[in-house]
Amino acid sequence: MRGMHYCDFPIKSLTLGDKSYPEELAKIKNPPKTLFVRGKLKRSVLKKTIAIVGSRRMTRYGKDVVDKFVAAFSAEGVTTVSGFMYGVDTEVHQKTLDYGGCTVTVFGCGLDIVYPPENQRLYTEILERGGLALSEYEPNAKPHLWKFPQRNRIVAGLATLGVLIIEAGEKSGSLITAHLARKMDKKVFAVPGAITSTNSQGTNQLIKEGTAKIVTDPSDILGNRRHFARASEDKRAGLSPLEEEIWKALEVEGMSIDELAVHLGKSVVEISQKVTMMSISGKLTESGGKIYLLKK
Repeated sequence: MRGMHYCDFPIKSLTLGDKSYPEELAKIKNPPKTLFVRGKLKRSVLKKTIAIVGSRRMTRYGKDVVDKFVAAFSAEGVTTVSGFMYGVDTEVHQKTLDYGGCTVTVFGCGLDIVYPPENQRLYTEILERGGLALSEYEPNAKPHLWKFPQRNRIVAGLATLGVLIIEAGEKSGSLITAHLARKMDKKVFAVPGAITSTNSQGTNQLIKEGTAKIVTDPSDILGNRRHFARASEDKRAGLSPLEEEIWKALEVEGMSIDELAVHLGKSVVEISQKVTMMSISGKLTESGGKIYLLKK
């Protein structure tokens, strides 16, 4: 028996004014007169939402930020909304699913066109897990560059908590979403980045000019810092003295096994064994030869 496929979920069309038309989207200037929907449209899915957008050339830093914020949003029952493109968008959708949350994707083409094509399985998973795919374009409409900025007003329009920008270059499309959100009187949040990173020039500028509020923790948006601090403490509970040393070292930056061994004055074998055990227990993760904290 074959698994589900996104085509197994029928497309429905909603007209502005229909009872099922998303209330938040209906409030914006120039809302889509017709909205195509794939997935089961429940009011609960769109009741508490955060739009998250960012660079298509996501860095390791951007990936860590997505992980940190999406984990918290999913735990609090907040639906994530993004644009299904490479980089931050795709990571937001996938991480939301990984953490058992609900996510909504807004296409810059028709719902029968998977773009980017490698996201086909992700598309199906979003629908299988109770999420939605939305578009203002006819199901077979192909993607064009001009459609993506147009799509951004829907992403921003669906957000009830606001729009979060994670990594954006100086001319990033995410900046368009930020400015559209401001015009809609939505809150705009931005995560700061290194001043030497081209991927952070846009986000840093939004913060500098006052267009976006600087955020460094999910509690800056959700307002329950104690809850998340306690979750981090729970993660560290029961660590051995050496594991605690490893944790503290990795709080500063990711390191390879060799770098950790030199930093802590321990043998590579000893560090490798501890890192393996901490990874199995869900405390650490590895990427590009370096070890990072996994703060869920």
